[in-house]
Amino acid sequence: MKQVNLGPNEVGAASVILGCMRITEAADPVKVIDTAMANGINFFDHADIYGGGKCEEIFAKAFKETGYHRDEIFLQSKCGIVPGVMFDFSKEHIISSVEGILKRLNVDYLDSLLLHRPDTLMEPEEVAAAFDQLESDGKVRYFGVSNQYSRQIQLLQKYVRQPLIINQLQFGVMHTGMVDFGLHVNMTDEASFDHDDGILEFSRLNDMTIQAWSPYQYGFFEGVFIGNEKFPELNLKLSEMAEKYGTTPTGIASAWILRHPANMQVIAGTMTPSRIEEIAKASDIQLSREDWYSIYLAAGNILP
Repeated sequence: MKQVNLGPNEVGAASVILGCMRITEAADPVKVIDTAMANGINFFDHADIYGGGKCEEIFAKAFKETGYHRDEIFLQSKCGIVPGVMFDFSKEHIISSVEGILKRLNVDYLDSLLLHRPDTLMEPEEVAAAFDQLESDGKVRYFGVSNQYSRQIQLLQKYVRQPLIINQLQFGVMHTGMVDFGLHVNMTDEASFDHDDGILEFSRLNDMTIQAWSPYQYGFFEGVFIGNEKFPELNLKLSEMAEKYGTTPTGIASAWILRHPANMQVIAGTMTPSRIEEIAKASDIQLSREDWYSIYLAAGNILP
């Protein structure tokens, strides 16, 4: 399993993360965790809203049955969303959320905590106080954000003592906005518009690891593009590359993300053991520059 370094302190972590949003009792979670661990995926991503907290409980029960130890894995969770009501980055909400997360996961600490989407009513001093308390109490080791652009991060970092080392952003073969903008500098076509405040370059400049979520989806949860008849040219190219590199189209779509030098991780949300294996193995694939661009173009993008 290829490793990446998180943040300026270069914390080592697996390049593939197992996202636990879809974990259920019916999915045989013990086998899911065993398969991930056997293939070098020891990084597990949660959020307090996944399954209304049930996903964390299911994971905790299954993890105990596997016989692995807490110090063998990297546990991450997110907080800040009150579904259908508001976003809440108050100190009280962050602290209480982490207490609930730890209880449901049946652990004493999180390796990383992310603030889940921006809260426009955020008072950064409160976030800083919450992070200081969680760190001093030994309940969270590292901190980051999710779906935030550069100036939001800069505002928060002005007050927060701990480095923000992670940002979860949607990125994949069919969701390339932050790459398009950088390729279309000084142009006036649609791809030249910067929707993300230069977040890709900002992340590289500030040693923030981008965790790519929904890497196999197109649009906003419209569906999976792999094997989808809507994208014949792309799927032909993915199949061609899969044969060339001895993997699957899913493996190539994963390797495409990991080929970028921005120190990214792929969040694989599948609960199917065979897909977990193929995504894990793809972490060792190094696409050539020409092959990376050929996939980008097959996805319907253009180069100026």
